Amino acid sequence: MAKKIAILVRDRQGEALRMGVGMILADDEVSVFVLDREVEKNDDNDMNLETMPEMDVKLYTNFKGNENMEFISTEDMAKKLLEFDNILPY
Repeated sequence: MAKKIAILVRDRQGEALRMGVGMILADDEVSVFVLDREVEKNDDNDMNLETMPEMDVKLYTNFKGNENMEFISTEDMAKKLLEFDNILPY
């Protein structure tokens, strides 16, 4: 049975985004939540962010400067996280 996995991205952005892509191998539903700041621009982060939508990973953020992610308020994000089986903070 597929699980719903949320990855919270804060301090270790590169590691968290890499994990977001890697978790799709388990055939679970993965969502990535970028918190409170813009994603750092570098080759690894850019590649991971490009790959995620192709693999049906949902991208959310509470920071309006992040492109190609669905904006969601912190309050709505907290409510949405209740739907997940596992939450991985980075």
